[in-house]
Amino acid sequence: MPSKSTSHKQVGVIGAGSFGTAVANLLAHNADVLLYVHRQDYAEGIPPTPTAGGYPLAPNVTPTYHLAEVAEHCTVLFPIVPSEAFRTMMRQLAPSLKPDHVLIHGTKGLDVYWPGDVGPGVPTLTRKEVKTMSEVIQEESVVRRVGCLAGPNLSRELAQGQPAATVVASPLETVIAQGQQLLRSHHFQVYGSTDMLGVELCGVLKNIMAIGAGCLSGLGYGENAKSLWISRGMVEMIHIGQAMGATVRPFLGLAGVGDLIATCTSSLSRNHTLGYRLAQGATLSQLIQTGETTEGVHTVKTIRSLAKHYRLRVPIIGLMYRVLFEDLAVQEAIRYFMKYPLNDVDVDFL
Repeated sequence: MPSKSTSHKQVGVIGAGSFGTAVANLLAHNADVLLYVHRQDYAEGIPPTPTAGGYPLAPNVTPTYHLAEVAEHCTVLFPIVPSEAFRTMMRQLAPSLKPDHVLIHGTKGLDVYWPGDVGPGVPTLTRKEVKTMSEVIQEESVVRRVGCLAGPNLSRELAQGQPAATVVASPLETVIAQGQQLLRSHHFQVYGSTDMLGVELCGVLKNIMAIGAGCLSGLGYGENAKSLWISRGMVEMIHIGQAMGATVRPFLGLAGVGDLIATCTSSLSRNHTLGYRLAQGATLSQLIQTGETTEGVHTVKTIRSLAKHYRLRVPIIGLMYRVLFEDLAVQEAIRYFMKYPLNDVDVDFL
């Protein structure tokens, strides 16, 4: 498919959910965009009033139902699909990829292989069973120029053109530079990081804390309680990140504390909203039937199991697991949290 403008390079986005659509529109400031849409009827029915994920598409964003077409016409791709579908998508895309492709993903989740029965007794996971999306890309394709983007990027605010920023992370400076060039605009700043694992884990782990912060909001607690939860949650995030091989630096930046604040305080965050509704009396089974992907639910189970392997003390993660999967009442979880015997040292990771 030829691009709509000969003056701009064409870039691919895989996934037309709310965030994928927002990223496509951000990219449209600097390039023509080919947007992969999973449903054929949806892709064909978009004109003449193009929308995806509930937001209008820029005029130079072209939807397509053909995944291979995106790889054929675009060297730089932004895969943004739920983590549970990411590996399947990569296996479908891989035959069309070449070593010169660049993939910068925006998925804030983990790929997990659960050994054996994952019933009531959840097995302990090791690092070899838990993969980030960048690791999945490299396992399933010939692509080696890989990056990720993460930060306080609430889709609705991005769609409204409000000022925001993100972090493009990659061990390769050329990938960071490409991401910055394509995404940066007068209302969207793009920072860089070479700790790709750390930036990926920031985006993953903050979802757990956002569910808990939503629970606090649902119970009517104030800003003191939320600040306590956020700051202690950050400590647990850093301990997990260090155990998995990341440095502390990304957690103290935009992808870490920046995204944590946004998702723990905004009703626009799906994970925060889920926690709020849990505290209001809804059950998890009721909430997951809405069809919206809430990555934090999957992440809680994974990280709680992985923490056991690393022998880490992570009370917030443990309590969120019990709330989600063992029917612990939210109010009771907060009482446990306040009574938990913590280390007297406030900051123990520097």
